[in-house]
Amino acid sequence: MRILIANDDGIYSPGLAALARVAAEFGEVLIVAPDVEQSSMGHAITHSRPLSYRHSPLLAPFDAYRVNGTPADCVALGAFMWGHVDLVLSGINLGPNIGHGIWHSGTLAAAKQAALLGLRGIAFSTPTGRTEPDFAVLEPWVARVLDLLVAQPELHLVNVNLPPDPKGICWTSVSVRHYDGIVSPIDDPYGRRLHWLAVKPLEGTEPGTDRWAMQQGQVSVTPLRLDLTDHAALARVQRESPLDAPGMARGADAVDETEG
Repeated sequence: MRILIANDDGIYSPGLAALARVAAEFGEVLIVAPDVEQSSMGHAITHSRPLSYRHSPLLAPFDAYRVNGTPADCVALGAFMWGHVDLVLSGINLGPNIGHGIWHSGTLAAAKQAALLGLRGIAFSTPTGRTEPDFAVLEPWVARVLDLLVAQPELHLVNVNLPPDPKGICWTSVSVRHYDGIVSPIDDPYGRRLHWLAVKPLEGTEPGTDRWAMQQGQVSVTPLRLDLTDHAALARVQRESPLDAPGMARGADAVDETEG
């Protein structure tokens, strides 16, 4: 198995090295990661300039390259460089990617880029506190997750979050909560106006979600998909308010198409 590894924390992140060590138990590893941190970059791609890459010998014995681009760039370039890739892994990110965080996560974007290329993508993340994560504790759990997911090729995109000291593994959904959206203005020492964006949740944690699993000390494994269509809403509006675009299914035919 040929395994391409990327991240958003940059080529020298300890989480990247930890993921590579575990992945090497499952196949041949190639590392292609950003040359600087790209956290919260989301699924940005570079289109206004060419990309370059350089070999990174500090990650020996792994074949590793640093790229002056985004996490998604790294996956696209790595897949091109290698020619054939069986699996793309991203992480282990320093910080969780749960709930609304998956919308702007560069870690998950690397896995999504794999799915867009017709490859399998799995993103790994873990919380950070006052100390660095203990990857010696986490690596056996990463191996258990890979044992589970490699055997299920129908799962094309998966988001995995590891608590600091895992007690088990569970399947989860994405935590969907609303936030207050308050903008708090402050002044810097020179009297210039600055703003903090607040992220206080308005609801509690929903059981069975990625956030809930992490609070329970469980490794959260969340299957995702690229299709953001609300199929139930689409079926309803096609049924109740059909449009007349040429070739568009209407009524019961529309429901059949969305369910198929």
